[in-house]
Amino acid sequence: MAKKRVLLLYISEHSGHHCASTAIERALHALDPEIETFNINSFNYTNPILEKVINRTYMSVVKRTPELWDYLYDNPEVVKKTQRLREMIHQFNTGKLTALLNDFKPDAIACTQAFPCGMIADYKKSFNLDTPLIAVLTDYAPHSYWIYNNVDYYIVPSEETGRKLIDNGINTERVHPFGIPIDRKFGNTVDRNNVLKKLGIPDDVHPVLVMGGTQGLGPMKDLVRILDKAYLNVQPIFVTGTNKKLFKWLTRWSRFFKKHIIAFPYVDNIDELMTAAKIIITKPGGITTAEALSKGLPMLIVSPLPGQEAMNTRYLLDKGVAVKAEGPEDVAVLLRELLYNKDKIRSMSEKAMNISRPDSSVRIANLILDAVKR
Repeated sequence: MAKKRVLLLYISEHSGHHCASTAIERALHALDPEIETFNINSFNYTNPILEKVINRTYMSVVKRTPELWDYLYDNPEVVKKTQRLREMIHQFNTGKLTALLNDFKPDAIACTQAFPCGMIADYKKSFNLDTPLIAVLTDYAPHSYWIYNNVDYYIVPSEETGRKLIDNGINTERVHPFGIPIDRKFGNTVDRNNVLKKLGIPDDVHPVLVMGGTQGLGPMKDLVRILDKAYLNVQPIFVTGTNKKLFKWLTRWSRFFKKHIIAFPYVDNIDELMTAAKIIITKPGGITTAEALSKGLPMLIVSPLPGQEAMNTRYLLDKGVAVKAEGPEDVAVLLRELLYNKDKIRSMSEKAMNISRPDSSVRIANLILDAVKR
């Protein structure tokens, strides 16, 4: 019997979409070692120059004029007016996409971002492709760019997210609230004392994890200064991701701080760091959020990006698993309130565990394997 093949599509290296796609890929191989997978940055494959332009434009907009991105994100008028442009881009990509599909011959296709999902959905419609298409959402609020008739399965982070899709006309049977795919290791038990010992953190100090997503975004330098000056018995642990300038700045200036600052670049043991931490200070990207929930880690949200992260914030606040600082200057006050209110932090942790889905990638992989066997 020929080996089954699964094509995984994401956009942007070192992104949450890539992390989600990789988590699914690893789960597939764990469940079926014989499966063949191809995990590809679809935007770079089809439009390498345009990818660079759009990535730079996006980063510039969210940093300099976030209100513009807030207006553009999931705006029905913008969705409608850009429909023809998106169709033209999909048509332009037909040649490369055909070559990819003919070469790899996937038995199923899973997309962790809306752009490749729409591209494959339109291709299925134009060429009567019957390969199952699985859309995997990595934020708690679905936007209109995900809505296509030719998507066979929608994997959503929560029941609430699923209901929003259903309200937009998606058949209930196509929607599966399995959660945001994270690495299976986040479901494993980690010895906290061993992690603290490895990090050199004494038992009488509160470890606080500070992250800005895979790219180390947000007011990280401000947070370093604020935590350093705060009269709090905390051990700040900064993870700068792929932000090399920030990591270099931290390591260069750490000797001048009053507190001992632990700094890491992009690392693969976030599960251990989250186990060690009492609280995480972060912007609410989908992957970071799902990982923190799996560890029952209360969140202090600061500077969420407009659009998807603002919507994620509303979801997390509504669930009682996070508090939000209006700005970096409020972080120390909120952190003090949490650390000295043991009942609240315990309640937030329990609520986080209750809505977490640490087995998300395995459940998604099982659905994909069922799809390829039909």
